[in-house]
Amino acid sequence: VYNFYSNIAPKPVDWLWYPYIPFGKLTVIQGDPGEGKSTFVLNIVSLLTNGKPMPDGFTLGRPSVAIYQCAEDGMADTIKPRLEQAGADCSKVAYIVDDDIALTLEDGRIESAIKATGASVFIIDPIQAFIPPDSDMQSATKMRSILRKLASTAEKYNCAVILIGHMNKGSGVKTLYRGLGSIDIAAIARSVLMISRDENRPGMRYMYPIKSSLAPEGPAIAFSFRDGGGLEWQGRYNINTSELLDCVTIKSSKRDRARAK
Repeated sequence: VYNFYSNIAPKPVDWLWYPYIPFGKLTVIQGDPGEGKSTFVLNIVSLLTNGKPMPDGFTLGRPSVAIYQCAEDGMADTIKPRLEQAGADCSKVAYIVDDDIALTLEDGRIESAIKATGASVFIIDPIQAFIPPDSDMQSATKMRSILRKLASTAEKYNCAVILIGHMNKGSGVKTLYRGLGSIDIAAIARSVLMISRDENRPGMRYMYPIKSSLAPEGPAIAFSFRDGGGLEWQGRYNINTSELLDCVTIKSSKRDRARAK
């Protein structure tokens, strides 16, 4: 069976947040532990559920439903308080109940939840906690199969799917390849975003693209943490992201040397 591209009607890419998070595609957000990945995402959820502009002014112009699936934190004592602290409309933040059967990336409940809620974004935090028990994150064949199914669901419902991942140690390795698991995870994702800090300004964090397949790479987005808790957006920030990546590599090398002692 075959077809010709002349029979396909072109259509523009739709964006949850241009040029960082496309609708209908997979986006990976990665970074070292403790850099604020989950807090960053929960504050994005707050903006979306309230119909507010993104930190650089991009807006959908309407409140949206988000599904946030987290395996590392308690819903009542951690996730709900964080959502409230961020100012999210919790009536527009859903999760899949998986008390009896653990949710995995190839679980049919993901599509059912996106369809039932009309969610604009589905977030997995972290990706390694939702890998099927019979799978290996290092297996290119298995991970490509799982993620193709997830990408198909994202496209079917025009839902942005965000996969949050911790970095592996991999000192001296290109940052794109340091996401935990097979490189096919980054290969299938249309956008890979990095969160890290500037060693010269340790109170600041930056989100910036290290892969952008559907649009020119956007500038870094800066944010910081308030003394009393919570996140404060600083907006677009003119910084050399290659220097930030160098800091990530240096920190990784230091950790490796410390483990070797």
